[in-house]
Amino acid sequence: MAELLTRNRLDAEALAAAFESRPATELIAWAIAEFGSDLAIATSFQNDGMVILDLAWRIDPGVRVITVDSGRLRPETFELIDRVRDRYQIAIEVFSPDAFDLEQFVAANGVNPFYRSLDLRLRCCEVRKVEPLNRALRGTAAWISGQRRGQSLSRRAVRKVEIDEARPGLLKLNPLADWSAEAVWAYIRQHDVPYNDLYDQGFTSIGCAPCTRAIGPGEDSRAGRWWWETGVPKECGIHCQVDWATIRA
Repeated sequence: MAELLTRNRLDAEALAAAFESRPATELIAWAIAEFGSDLAIATSFQNDGMVILDLAWRIDPGVRVITVDSGRLRPETFELIDRVRDRYQIAIEVFSPDAFDLEQFVAANGVNPFYRSLDLRLRCCEVRKVEPLNRALRGTAAWISGQRRGQSLSRRAVRKVEIDEARPGLLKLNPLADWSAEAVWAYIRQHDVPYNDLYDQGFTSIGCAPCTRAIGPGEDSRAGRWWWETGVPKECGIHCQVDWATIRA
């Protein structure tokens, strides 16, 4: 297993180097040709994900699209999902938290425990977001995310091709890693790509209703995520593998 993981890591590093200066469309086209139905686009329908979806759809209208409904999304997000279905005529696979796990978590900790501690916030993200995504990605060989290096400090080192450290054996592709927020918006306007109405209300990162808000002038684009937390990465566990024990110490 260690030898296989090392070989895969070397392959990922070679691919990352090969695609670093090439357009996002080339990486997406390569992934679709290489993995076919074993590839999935995972999106929360934020702007970055909408650009990826549009790019991929233009290459293959049958590309697989998956998303997680945490049970706490804002109405504007559900409305956008319906608009995307109508616009692109694609099936969107929606994965929800395991009902028993969620019931147990809420029974033990309450409906909004994430405000009380980092541990509870991470556990809530695990139940509502990470576990459903893990389920959605079972059986896939690779997945595409909307991560960009400019989104946050914890994402500065994102490469266009990576080994998914949280899901051994999976390849993770980040075609927009080198895009700026301005480039994302320029693409959306040029191609009339649907986007979440919350962006027009000052949101720059959109997730669960209790955990995201609009940002103020001069705030970081991820400042609206878990705004009550300070000194910790603005991550939920889907992307960034963080040594939380060290942070808590």
